[in-house]
Amino acid sequence: MSNIDLPDVLYTWCMKLVTWNVNGIRGLHAKDLFQQIFQFAADVYCLQETKSELSQLPDGLQNIKGYHVVYSHSRKRKGYSGTAIYTKEKPLNVILDIPNDIAKKYSLEDSYGHPNEEGRVIAVELEKYFVVNVYTPNSKPDLSRVNLRENAWDPAFLEFCKSLEKTKPVIFCGDLNVAHTPDDLANPAANTHTHGFTAEERAGIDKIIASGFTDAFRLFTQGNGHYTWWSHFAKARERNVGWRIDYFFVSRSIEKNVKSCTIRADIKGSDHCPVILEIK
Repeated sequence: MSNIDLPDVLYTWCMKLVTWNVNGIRGLHAKDLFQQIFQFAADVYCLQETKSELSQLPDGLQNIKGYHVVYSHSRKRKGYSGTAIYTKEKPLNVILDIPNDIAKKYSLEDSYGHPNEEGRVIAVELEKYFVVNVYTPNSKPDLSRVNLRENAWDPAFLEFCKSLEKTKPVIFCGDLNVAHTPDDLANPAANTHTHGFTAEERAGIDKIIASGFTDAFRLFTQGNGHYTWWSHFAKARERNVGWRIDYFFVSRSIEKNVKSCTIRADIKGSDHCPVILEIK
């Protein structure tokens, strides 16, 4: 397949955004699974863990009719990490990575390397909003990167988003690699000290909310059972034993403009599923 056929749709007053950790964009495309998200006819697609460089993509992913593509890849490890944004609106400005002044302030590099060399952040300035796509570093099963998360990455990323907010409202989304509350994973008691649900990581989300960002999904849906990632083991997805670690956050000033935020667990092909935001 060389191109993705987009559905014929009428433009509406609502802007639609999709975030999805694709866990390898080329593999999805090869199985004809990537194009399924274009049924949503979204204005912006934010993808994480693309695991490739733009030059490695088939033409059908480099050039999608009606979309501008912004791509960032790991510069030290091929086939690792990576983010992409496909947007109908031509960006007024593009920012790759957390700005150097903020990265230096928080000593972002650790023994694993520098997250800014892993293609983890893309920000695009559109007419009404900044849209930020993020793939947050995993704290590792032995928690060897939890210090980076607590004292460097989380505060640096938040400061970056707040700096953008001085110009216009911010929508940020992606795989944040943390379940915020006990309602955000199927087995909270068993995972209290597990990476992705430590007190340090959860506090990072608390600070995001305290700083003036809103978890868009929780505007509409409360309780547990709503997950975006499932282990490959023990038929976790079939049994819905999962975690909600993929989010949309919006500046509180535009919270009232959010019309819906939904999880599409029916979309397969990755160990994550897409999340969709509609906003005026």
